[in-house]
Amino acid sequence: MQSNALVVNDLTKRYPDFVLDKVSFSVPCGTIVGLIGENGAGKSTTINAVLGMISRDSGSIELFGEADTQSNDSIRNQIGVVFDGNNYPDVLSAQKLNRVLREIYRTWDERKFFDLLKKMSLPADKKIKEFSKGMQMKLSIAAALSHNSRLLILDEATSGLDPVVRDDILDMFLEFVQDESHSILVSSHITSDLEKVADYIVFIHKGKVVFCKSKDELRYKYGIIRCGAAQFDAIDNEEAIAYRKQDYEWEVLVADRDQARRKYPKAVIDPASIDEIMLLYVKGESK
Repeated sequence: MQSNALVVNDLTKRYPDFVLDKVSFSVPCGTIVGLIGENGAGKSTTINAVLGMISRDSGSIELFGEADTQSNDSIRNQIGVVFDGNNYPDVLSAQKLNRVLREIYRTWDERKFFDLLKKMSLPADKKIKEFSKGMQMKLSIAAALSHNSRLLILDEATSGLDPVVRDDILDMFLEFVQDESHSILVSSHITSDLEKVADYIVFIHKGKVVFCKSKDELRYKYGIIRCGAAQFDAIDNEEAIAYRKQDYEWEVLVADRDQARRKYPKAVIDPASIDEIMLLYVKGESK
C-alpha cells in the first residue's frame, strides 16, 4: 500500500508581499492532518498549490506516489475538495447538482450521493440558496465523498458552523479515514476540532513550516510553565521553546512537561492546548 497520499517538498511561491518558503510535509494514508496558522500564514496558498490552482515557483508535490500530477485527471478525480462557504451555484438543487457532477467525474457514484443526502437529512429538490450554511457544507462534503475520493482537502470547512453541525462533520471525517487508503488534509483555525480528529498537525507561520508533529505529542508531552520572575530566570534556555510575560506571571512553553516537573518541582506546569502552543510560537519570544 502507498504510505503517503500527499507529499509536499520545499514548496515555494513568491508574491510581492508574501513568500511561501520551502514548505514540506506529508499526509500519510489513513490519517487526518491538520494545517494550522494565523490568517495570512500561507495555509490557503499551500492548498491552492497542491490542487494546481496556482503555479509554484519551486518544490514538488506528489499525490498517491506520482509526482507533478496537475494534468493527470485520473489522479485529480481521487481528490475531494471542500472550501469554506457554498462550493456550488446556489440556483441548483442537490438533484440538479448530481446531474452536473456525474458529467464531470468519471467515477461519480450517484447512489452514494443520494444515500449521503438521506443520511445528512438534506432535501434533493430544494435550491442550495435556501440551505443553511451547515446544510451547504454537508452538501459539499457529500459531493466530495461521491466520486470515490481517496484524499479530502478541506479549507476552513467547519468555519462559522454551530457546534452540533461541526461535530457531525468531524464524525464524517473520522468515518472516512476508517478505510486506511483514505486521508484528509484539513486547514482550520478552530484548533479544538483538530484536537478531536487530527493525527498530525502542520503549523505554518509567515509562510514557513514551524513544525510537523503528531497531535498526541503536542497534547501529551508539551506543557506550559507558569511562574514568577525568579523561577523564570532559573529555567534552562535550551528547554524553553518560547515565553511571554503576562500580568502577574511568565508563561514558558516546553516540549517535555514531565521532565520539566521533575526539574522544576515548585513550578506550576500545565498541559498545553494546540491554541496555546500556536499563540506562544507566534507571540512569544525565545530565551
